[in-house]
Amino acid sequence: MSPQVYALLADATAETLLMVGISGSIATVLGLPLGVALAITGRDELLPCLAFNRIAGLLVNATRSTPFIILVVAIIPFTRLVAGTSIGTRAAIVPLVVAATPFIARVVEAAVREVDRGLIEAASAMGATPLQIIVKVLLPEALPAIILGLTLAAVSLIGYSAMVGAVGGGGLGDLGIRYGYQRFLPDVMAAVVVVLILLVQIVQSGGEWLAGRVNRRNLRS
Repeated sequence: MSPQVYALLADATAETLLMVGISGSIATVLGLPLGVALAITGRDELLPCLAFNRIAGLLVNATRSTPFIILVVAIIPFTRLVAGTSIGTRAAIVPLVVAATPFIARVVEAAVREVDRGLIEAASAMGATPLQIIVKVLLPEALPAIILGLTLAAVSLIGYSAMVGAVGGGGLGDLGIRYGYQRFLPDVMAAVVVVLILLVQIVQSGGEWLAGRVNRRNLRS
């Protein structure tokens, strides 16, 4: 590959990291409280509210069941409203957030539901408020599983960010399509695939290491 292609590969990698980092952060901010809310508002849970639980669950399921490439096209008007454009890295962040938020919400919900109910009952018996139970019992106990879930979400976002390149989203996917596919440069396509594999491996290994550290700290305490 020429030096120009290496420079393009570096720029595309930076765009992918930017998309994944920003969209993952925003989706976590939105999905974490939503997931906790879904976990504690079910029947016989800490703060049962079946109406909210069913409506929120329906919206989450509807978004998750929509194929990502269709979701990207379907929300183009919303993307233009939020980002001011429907192409480029900035625009790609919008559908990435929309796709990742319900995924993270379900991951967090599952992690919180796995917490031993005996801990919740013990905290309630000692007079802890629901907010105290969430902050001091549910989230600390579920944190290793939440970290692993967020790692899985980040890996999915890397794949989604490559997919959004098909509709002008920038990043590694866009580079692979424009140079690797349309200009018949298989070495560029191979380089894009290698970089994506490396990114996934780094994120997965880092998430597993962090979850292990948090889990050991919980066991020591």
